[in-house]
Amino acid sequence: MDSTSSTIDDEIAMDLTPLLKLYKNGRIERLIGEEVVPPSLDPTTNVESKDVIISKEHDISARIFIPKNNYPPTQKLPVLVYFHGGVFCIKTAFSPNYHNYLNSVTSLANVIGVSVNYRRAPEHPVPIAYEDSWLALKWIASHVNGNGSDEWLNQYADLEKVFLGGDSAGANISHYLGLRVGKEKLDGVNLQGLVYVHPYFWGVDPIGSESDRAERVKMIHNLWRFACPTTSGSDDPLINPAKDPNLGSLGCKKVLVCVAEKDLFKDRGWYYKELLEKTCWDGVVEVVETEDEDHVFHMFNPSCEKAKVLLNQVVSFIKSA
Repeated sequence: MDSTSSTIDDEIAMDLTPLLKLYKNGRIERLIGEEVVPPSLDPTTNVESKDVIISKEHDISARIFIPKNNYPPTQKLPVLVYFHGGVFCIKTAFSPNYHNYLNSVTSLANVIGVSVNYRRAPEHPVPIAYEDSWLALKWIASHVNGNGSDEWLNQYADLEKVFLGGDSAGANISHYLGLRVGKEKLDGVNLQGLVYVHPYFWGVDPIGSESDRAERVKMIHNLWRFACPTTSGSDDPLINPAKDPNLGSLGCKKVLVCVAEKDLFKDRGWYYKELLEKTCWDGVVEVVETEDEDHVFHMFNPSCEKAKVLLNQVVSFIKSA
């Protein structure tokens, strides 16, 4: 390779450090979130996991988690469908922190966990992540009569008790799917609740502390446009629930929103509760706030006491729904 070609290969078109870099030749360098771990029988939680292909054509897969306590289960178990975060661009369902988190939730809540691996931007720009996630949910629904392609779901999944959850962009996806279930329905699937951890909601007009953090705010606007090039901007209903006339059609009766005191997205989480309660939706939305912590702190430091409290809040929500 001559020096000119080498120089072009190294030229950066967009620098989104600490997340990724996009080079002028189209190469994408993800700076974090590329480490993966295999499925396993986790000795700490006694949860077994395996990977499944949902759509070979669309390259959608998932990791399924099942608690091995009292295995096989004497009764069918609720299902938690989880969507990982990473601004639609980084991390996967197979990242170590998500693998470990699903082990913990699956064990403590005594559910089957399905962690969806949707395609990521910019190679697959939003709204592809939403469509992949909807296809994954329909694939899960195909197991209603025990005739699906996965034996764990056929035998042990109670699709009358389904929860959708995620953190950051994954929480945003869960919200989108909650609305879609409400509008389109899935035969045999009863959506019990939605869990948003530090949801990635945004908007053009700043609210709360957003006006005090101009540089970070600008980056979030840019990241959304980077992930979703066809967007109308930060007031797109996909990212700003306040602009969605269908907000009141959520397909469940319970929502848990978890926010963190130092997180720039915190005020959007509280605002979401306000918005939802003003619609015709007749469910209950609860917000819990973790003091003195930032965005998805529980993924970076899962063994800290506040991460354990947050985990237990999610587990309690699932068990009480």
